[in-house]
Amino acid sequence: MKNRTPLLASLALSALLLAGCAAAVGAPGTAGPPSSAPTSSQGGGHGGGHHDGGTSSPRPNADGPSEAAKMVCGDQPKDRLTAILDLKQAPHTINDWADSTFTCTYHLDEGDLVISVKEAKNKATALTYFDAMQALAKDATPIEGLANLGFPAYETADGSAVFQKDSFVLQVDASGLPATIGPDAVTRNALAYQLSTTILACWIEHP
Repeated sequence: MKNRTPLLASLALSALLLAGCAAAVGAPGTAGPPSSAPTSSQGGGHGGGHHDGGTSSPRPNADGPSEAAKMVCGDQPKDRLTAILDLKQAPHTINDWADSTFTCTYHLDEGDLVISVKEAKNKATALTYFDAMQALAKDATPIEGLANLGFPAYETADGSAVFQKDSFVLQVDASGLPATIGPDAVTRNALAYQLSTTILACWIEHP
């Protein structure tokens, strides 16, 4: 993550101050309730340490996603996305649960933004999955320093941000959007990063 640490760190710390994370969403395959900037790609290393304090993420449920995973389609990221893009109303979403992965697709006028959470059986398995994703990602670079909030993380040049926390691997994929979006011309990389840190703040607040 080159020469962006001060800005990213500021954004990350701001996200961590957010409160009131909502987890309630509709059943997979239905629209969620109404609600809301730099990302990364691939490279070697994990770009930082791990948060070991607090409770581990809930174990995956064979019958459906955990409440923590469903937060990616909840009010907090929707509100954040709505604010960043200055939308008149919250975007329509569709969510799905398959292969231990909860996916929330945000339908925007400019294209789809996809947020997914892979739920592994434990932290070690999640890290193995994260490493495999990073190895396969195109033009990926690690997110390092304060910007990764102490978690393994990377971003891709086309607008994806990926973080591993406990037994979760979070991916915010903005590659389906234009290079810049919204009245402030936010880059898709910046958008993916801001939404990632918003969700991580929810997970830290409600582990």
